[in-house]
Amino acid sequence: VFPSLAQAQASVANEVYQELGQPSVFLFCPTEYCSSLCSPSPSQSCYLQTIGQELLPGIGVIWTGPKVVSQELSAVLLEEVEAVLRRRPVIWDNLYANDYDCRRVFLGPYMGRAPGLMSRLHGLLLNPNCELQANFIPIHTLGTWFRSELQSCAHPDHAGMEAVAALGDSRGAQDGSYSPQEALELALHDWVAEINQQALELGR
Repeated sequence: VFPSLAQAQASVANEVYQELGQPSVFLFCPTEYCSSLCSPSPSQSCYLQTIGQELLPGIGVIWTGPKVVSQELSAVLLEEVEAVLRRRPVIWDNLYANDYDCRRVFLGPYMGRAPGLMSRLHGLLLNPNCELQANFIPIHTLGTWFRSELQSCAHPDHAGMEAVAALGDSRGAQDGSYSPQEALELALHDWVAEINQQALELGR
């Protein structure tokens, strides 16, 4: 019925999206969802070019970065992906994911993401460790990164500064830049406090 896989997927996604009343959040995960799966590259992929052309503009497209589990995300890569998809991507970040290897647990800070990245994204999803308690540092440091990104994007008007200030306390880098090491120290401080609080509540 369809001349290509991409056209089939876009047609079905568009129909479902419209049938649901074009919801504000509707995500599509392409078959080529990272650079390593594209042939020969994201910008030259016939598949992604078709997805970008055919998919309705209100549909978000998921992207994991250079690889399925990307150690770094650069602004240059996101510009290339945005151009071919004709929309800013939704990053599905697998930095902490370990569902593919239960022996792998990453407890480090959120890192390897270029400053100013948030302005190039339609959204960001964090795929966590399967072990619930192992996600305190990932989620906490992601929050610190997000706060610093908001500060870098904030307009110098009074209302904008109030909105940024309301998002959290003043701990961390004072210039608004994100430091993975400082974020890790903040997360560890709060994690120890959380553990001690739970221990007191349990009477141990």
